[in-house]
Amino acid sequence: MSVSELIRSNIGLYSAIFFFTLLAIEIVAIKLFRARGRIPAKDASLGVLTGVLSDPVNALSAFITLGILSMVEPYQMASLPVTLTTFVLCFILDDLRFYCHHRVAHRCRWVWAMHVVHHSSQEYNLAVALRQGWTKHFTGTMLFKVPLVLVGFDPVMVTFCGVLNASYQFLLHTETVDKMPRWYEFIFNTPSHHRVHHANNPRYLDTNYAGTLIIWDRMFGSFAAEDRADPPVYGLVKDLNTFNLFTILTHEYFGIARDVVRRGLTMTQRFCYIFAPPGWSHDGSRLSTEAIKRAAGIGADPQSTPPPPSPAVRTAQPE
Repeated sequence: MSVSELIRSNIGLYSAIFFFTLLAIEIVAIKLFRARGRIPAKDASLGVLTGVLSDPVNALSAFITLGILSMVEPYQMASLPVTLTTFVLCFILDDLRFYCHHRVAHRCRWVWAMHVVHHSSQEYNLAVALRQGWTKHFTGTMLFKVPLVLVGFDPVMVTFCGVLNASYQFLLHTETVDKMPRWYEFIFNTPSHHRVHHANNPRYLDTNYAGTLIIWDRMFGSFAAEDRADPPVYGLVKDLNTFNLFTILTHEYFGIARDVVRRGLTMTQRFCYIFAPPGWSHDGSRLSTEAIKRAAGIGADPQSTPPPPSPAVRTAQPE
């Protein structure tokens, strides 16, 4: 067996060693060296359990994504060679692909039902990074990878770039790292930027969707900087307050089902309860992200810095 074949056959093992080694380092830094951060055992255990089980569960439905990419490969406009140049270009374009996927995940309730699992913790540490949904191949967002294959990138390289991107993002889920150098903070996603993304403070809602490069958020107007005057409060705008794994994984799907079968709705309203942004309602009884921001006196610009909103505004609204 060649070295490359050995690496491919053990990629799951190497990933586990990488993740759990860093998690152990974070725990030691917090417990022994008084670094900033919290890792409550029960919450961390749930995150690890969710992540460990998500890999085999998602693997069962991976044929959906891999099948679609294989189907479109014969229609490629070109066949780009696998070189360092094409790899770097593929990684950058795939990072843009992730930005689009991630933004849709927060703005389409069907995709949010999968992604909400990742945001369900009220903590922020490397164990939270492992808290992943089990239905990612059913969201339809795999279609964002199709253009990369059609322009000529090898599907295996596209998939590998996605794995690298996810591995980088694992490093972002920590409070032990404050700020990186200014040039790095300007170009790349950092723990500071991603803390903002996981916060339920009104000013931070639906910002910083980046995977590796924060430049996409700066370009498309979704960037918000972490403000020490308004420290991130982690979790959902209406927290679940449960450690029940089944509830965390399925609550939004059940919520969609309850809304869709309501009596007296039009087909358009039923459609919107599935695909409109979280918080949409046919009668305006729920608050969207925009409504929450308006209630807190925050304009469309996420860079606006009003006085910190009250805790009631942050936590009392339905997601």
